[in-house]
Amino acid sequence: MNNVQAQLSNMDVFMEKMIDFCTGAGIKIVIALLIYIIGKFIIGKLLKLVDKMQNAGKMDDTAKSYIRNIIKAVLYVVLVVAIISELGVPMASVITVIASAGVAVGMAMQGSLSNLAGGIMLMIFRPFNVGDYIIAGGEEGTVKSISTFYTVLNTVDNKTVSIPNGALMNSNISNCSSEDLRRVDLTFNIAGSEPIKKVQATIMKVVVATDKAMADPAPDVQPVAGIPGGLEYTVRVWCKTSDYWDVYFELMREIPTALGNAKIAGPSTPVKVNN
Repeated sequence: MNNVQAQLSNMDVFMEKMIDFCTGAGIKIVIALLIYIIGKFIIGKLLKLVDKMQNAGKMDDTAKSYIRNIIKAVLYVVLVVAIISELGVPMASVITVIASAGVAVGMAMQGSLSNLAGGIMLMIFRPFNVGDYIIAGGEEGTVKSISTFYTVLNTVDNKTVSIPNGALMNSNISNCSSEDLRRVDLTFNIAGSEPIKKVQATIMKVVVATDKAMADPAPDVQPVAGIPGGLEYTVRVWCKTSDYWDVYFELMREIPTALGNAKIAGPSTPVKVNN
C-alpha cells in the first residue's frame, strides 16, 4: 500500500513539473509569436518610412534597392535574435552556430561574396549609372541594371550581357556617357600619291555638312602614319554624347563616298615578286 502511495506521489510531482514546463514553454511561445507579429509590423512601417525618405531624396533606383535590402536584413536579424532570446536559447550557443555557419557559407560562396562586395563598391564609388554606355570586362553596352551580384548590359546588337560585380570592380571601366561631349575617331588609308590638302579638304567638307558634328571644338583631319603604299589619316570630330552613333555612322557612310567621287585612291598594293 505504501509503495502504491509513493508511486502516486511521484506521478503527481512529475505531472506538476510537466504542467509547469508546458505552461512556461507555452507562455514563451506565445510571447515569441507576439514578438514576431509586432516586430514584422514595425519592420513594415520602418521600411515604408525608408522608402519615403529615399523618394524625398530623389535617390536612383539602384541605390534605393541596395539600402532597403540591407536595412531589411538587419531588422530581421534583430527580430530573430529577440525571438530566440525569449525562447530561452543560450545566446552563446546561437552565436557559435551562426559563426560556424558563416565560415562554412563564406568558404562555399567566395565568388558570390566577392560579387556582393563589388556591388557595394559600385554603389559607393558610382563609376557609372543605369543608362550609361560603358566598356568594361571585355564587353560594352548600355547599363540595363546593377543588381546585388551582377551588372547587366544591353549591347548595340541587342544582346543581354551579365558581368559579375567582383570582376567588374577589378577591371578597367570606360564610361562613355559620363561627359556631355564625345569625340568620334576614324581612320582612312589613302594612297601616298594623293595631295594631302585635297584629301583633307574632301573629308572636311563631309564633316562640315554633318548636322550633329560640332564646330567647336573644331574637327581635325591629319595624316598620322605611313603605311605600305600610302598614308593613314585620322578624322576627329566632336559631338554630343547622345549623338555619337548618329555622327559615327553618317561619317562612315559619307566619307568613303566623297573620296570615291573625288577620285582619291586608296593605298597601292605592293607587287609580290617570285624569285
